[in-house]
Amino acid sequence: MTLQTLKQPTRRRMLGRLALLPAAAAAPLLLSGCAGPQVTDYADQSPKLDLREYFNGTVDAWGMFTDRSGAVVKRFKVVMDCKWTGNEGVLDEAFTYADGTTQRRIWRLTAGPDGRFTGRADDVIGEASGQTSGNAFRWGYTLALPVDGRTWHVQFDDWMFLMDDQVMVNKAVMSKWGITLGEVTLFFQRRT
Repeated sequence: MTLQTLKQPTRRRMLGRLALLPAAAAAPLLLSGCAGPQVTDYADQSPKLDLREYFNGTVDAWGMFTDRSGAVVKRFKVVMDCKWTGNEGVLDEAFTYADGTTQRRIWRLTAGPDGRFTGRADDVIGEASGQTSGNAFRWGYTLALPVDGRTWHVQFDDWMFLMDDQVMVNKAVMSKWGITLGEVTLFFQRRT
């Protein structure tokens, strides 16, 4: 039922009651319909993502960073050497950018209960955390990003979706102070 489907007197009474609520109390009521997706929303989606199985061996990835306007700022290729020992994993990422520059990031991951993962890397501030559910993985972390001789701490909201046993799509939103700076899009492919 919406306010539009209510009879006029009932709608006025409801709107009048909402107007009496303090703004801070009314905001969650009004915004609850605007909440973003949760990783558990994908629990029934397949194929089921087992992060330890997918990121085991060599994985190739191709990606790009787009700024807030949607312009492509950087393109890159990544070769990942991935190994797991029990619940401990190492993802060694070798980046090659379109301009010929290179970068390396080594993730050290720990698998926990209920599809939860934590991770650390040299350019990650604190600990990354995420969870798998169905075919999805949501991963959040703060990255120390060098920009024009300065280092910015930017937040990543990273989503990965398993398409089949070899291909995964990754979309990450990069922000600072809650303002979106751009997006990273990646396509992963496991080597057979």
